[in-house]
Amino acid sequence: MPKTEYRIYVVELSKRVFSENRKFREANPQFNGVLECLYVGMTSKTPKERFEQHKTGYRNKKGYKLSSNIVEKYGSYLRPSLYNHIAPLQTRADALKMEETLALELRRQRYAVWFN
Repeated sequence: MPKTEYRIYVVELSKRVFSENRKFREANPQFNGVLECLYVGMTSKTPKERFEQHKTGYRNKKGYKLSSNIVEKYGSYLRPSLYNHIAPLQTRADALKMEETLALELRRQRYAVWFN
């Protein structure tokens, strides 16, 4: 069985998320309204498959919702230019760490970013 690889992905969100979602706003005090609002995630699927799951409110076989409410409501499209430089990662722990690293780097660049 092939080893699972994890990929990091970035979704552009509608700027409405900043005005309509208090938690998103509070998580991004550095945001100046110029750049985009983004969601950073990691997946063992392709970024495109994962984005589709978010947009359709996907639930697994046990009924657990696997989509982010923020992406489901505000997600516009994938932003490959912000994640294509990141090679697939071998472990879930590495992927989670990279997700956070990328999210914080994008925040430092003054994007408004949500990640889990």
